[in-house]
Amino acid sequence: MKMVDMNNHLLFILSFLLIFLSTVLIMILDPETFTNWFDALWWVMTTVTTVGYGDYAPITTEGRVFAMILYVLGIGLIGVVIGKVVDGLSAFRVKREEGKIMYKGKEHFIIIGWSKKAGYALHEMINTSKDIDIVIIDEREKAPILSENIYFVQGDGVSIETLEKANIKEAKSVLIFADDSIEETQLVDGKTLLIASTVESIAPEVHTVVEVMEESHIKNFQHNQVDDFIFSHETISSLAVRTIFSEGVSQVYGQLLQRNHGDDLYQIPKKPEWHTYGDAFHDLLKEGATLIADGKNLGVNRMLDQPIREQAKLYVVCDEHTYEKITK
Repeated sequence: MKMVDMNNHLLFILSFLLIFLSTVLIMILDPETFTNWFDALWWVMTTVTTVGYGDYAPITTEGRVFAMILYVLGIGLIGVVIGKVVDGLSAFRVKREEGKIMYKGKEHFIIIGWSKKAGYALHEMINTSKDIDIVIIDEREKAPILSENIYFVQGDGVSIETLEKANIKEAKSVLIFADDSIEETQLVDGKTLLIASTVESIAPEVHTVVEVMEESHIKNFQHNQVDDFIFSHETISSLAVRTIFSEGVSQVYGQLLQRNHGDDLYQIPKKPEWHTYGDAFHDLLKEGATLIADGKNLGVNRMLDQPIREQAKLYVVCDEHTYEKITK
């Protein structure tokens, strides 16, 4: 029991010394069988790990006596080390599932508040870019989903400690979803505003997107420098009405919002040879893409003679292949 309770660092040092000294000793005690250090090391490793291939075995009496000692001491010690490693990996997996491990990456995306909407958003993000890291922050006890590039931090989005555990200062963007468990919309937006305020207070440079239940509350969020807003109820209602009067329009919206089929909406960088919106519009049209907006401005087709803004955010409609060709 004392060995099991031994300090991990000391345990690994003793294991290394045991393997090293055993390699040296078996070469001294049985030089005819073990003519080089690699063969000796091979025999020691196969012995203490109980693999025992039998391709090498000591033939001298001294070597065999030492082998019996190694069976008892070596196998016991290495067994404890292997157990420690397995326990450590198991503990790490449990802590990761419980969201107790700090995320140390950069340029990642953070989702605060897990729900079905958040789940749809996560899958859409993965479909858009498979190489991104996503950190989910929620108060549930275990991660709703985990993978190689999806992480979980357990805690309240209002807590600075929780946000710092998600390394929010190094994040690229934060997406805050409304709490579906609260029925009163004012209380929902109140909680969302509190989370957004905390985020902006410690990471003002991070792009923040917030789901707002009532449009009249936007002015409260704007005071906290929130970058973008999503209106779930208004968007669904507006789309339903437009579909009633224009059959099939929902499919057009669906293609623009989802990455799994049809043409999509992409942001592209401004090229040096584009001086006016007309230059960009006609050049992109030849590539199979349609320029439709500069930031929030959808009137690009009425500004073809005007110079492109220095900080322009150009959006086009095209397929993925065309987008990749343009960005190359």
